[in-house]
Amino acid sequence: MRVLLPTGMIAEKVVRKASTGYDVDVVVIGKIASFLTPERLCAVAQGGGYDAIIVSGMCTASFAAAEKILGIPVYRGPRHAADLRMMLSLLETMEFSRTIPADEFLTHMREEEAINRLKEKEELASCAFMVRGCRIGGTSRMKVLAEIMDAHRVPDVRATAERFLAAGADIIDLGFGFDATPADVKRVFATLRDLPVPLAADTQDPTLICAALPYADIILSLQEENIPYVGAAVASAGVAVVVVPGDASLADNIRAAGAAGISRIIADPLLQPAGSGLVASLSSFTKGEYPVFFGAGNVAELIDADSVGVNALLAAMAHECHAAVVFTSEHSDKTQGSVREMRRATEMMALMGERPYPKDLGLSLLCIKEKRRRHEPAIPREITLDVPPVPEELIFDPQGNLRIGIEDGWIIAEHKGTAFRGKKWEEVFHAILSDDRVSLMDQAAYLGKELYKAELALHFGRSFEQDGEF
Repeated sequence: MRVLLPTGMIAEKVVRKASTGYDVDVVVIGKIASFLTPERLCAVAQGGGYDAIIVSGMCTASFAAAEKILGIPVYRGPRHAADLRMMLSLLETMEFSRTIPADEFLTHMREEEAINRLKEKEELASCAFMVRGCRIGGTSRMKVLAEIMDAHRVPDVRATAERFLAAGADIIDLGFGFDATPADVKRVFATLRDLPVPLAADTQDPTLICAALPYADIILSLQEENIPYVGAAVASAGVAVVVVPGDASLADNIRAAGAAGISRIIADPLLQPAGSGLVASLSSFTKGEYPVFFGAGNVAELIDADSVGVNALLAAMAHECHAAVVFTSEHSDKTQGSVREMRRATEMMALMGERPYPKDLGLSLLCIKEKRRRHEPAIPREITLDVPPVPEELIFDPQGNLRIGIEDGWIIAEHKGTAFRGKKWEEVFHAILSDDRVSLMDQAAYLGKELYKAELALHFGRSFEQDGEF
């Protein structure tokens, strides 16, 4: 396949290096490749005998008209010239996009393929038992159980449950503290009973367990102090249970639950927090007769580290421990997003198959750092000016100041009583300019900076403070 690669002087060396070994004609069309026009492309490509053209992924022009004139496909290349070789290696086996940069196109394609593989694997998976259509154990994917602590005191427990479902929770766990009453348990379950996933009641209080039995699919947790009081009722209800050790061992409590007639048992050896026996406790997580419960939230909540990496590593530990259910929570600010992170991490483990490591799977938990550092050519210049500090004296825009914030997933920019609301900073910025709310260049620059900072805060689930550091 003969390919035309129009590029700019800045990226020429990188493009030529990336295309070495392929039947590629690299043509310099100006200083910057992204400024290429359809007319210029037609002039360069006419009579070249090309089978395809790859333009820069940074181009904003439409090349549909050029395709018709030339009679060959014009694909959008990667945004970074360093990624070009990957595209060239696949060019004869797949069709790329005319509008989406190749690196983004490949990422989306691989993610979609990975998600389809996950669905197929789960449909064919074996399991120890089913809970309301949810496979537990066997060869099925580890299930994410998301806890709503003190569910009876959460103002809008349904909204929290739906948020966890949207983030990927397989099971919603409703925690009831010792101040909860049977009426509280019934009220909360009545609010959530139509959700399409298993619901768990998280309490060791026999009275609250009995109140939950008509509604719950899973009971957390049974041990020697409550089995004598609720064992028969739990067995009669046919719900699944998580059994934990107490003064008695886990094995003893599992035998007691079995003796009471309970058949759907999940064993929880109790994972300890980092610094308090985490490594030692892992030795109790062995593959046995019963599906295993892995309390990852007990670790993530009690370490001051970003939850993304912590959850990925805990999911890998759970995978090696043959866990069936992974417990996670979002009690603290630092663990917000843990349900989504843990769901993605369990999917990565499920995709490993016979691979020795959870990498190059099509899915990842890379949020801020990048998998590969791209080395683009230096920007050519004749003069470099070191800029001075910004003057301390502020010049206020005669049009008035703007107040910027984030609310419920939206960027809000208020000016003289009118609030502009949007999801993307450039849309809010354009609307403000179009409404003649800014008259000074430095105010426009300031506004762009703060709006983009607000969008980043939404993207990463962080708080936002106007004029503060991100």
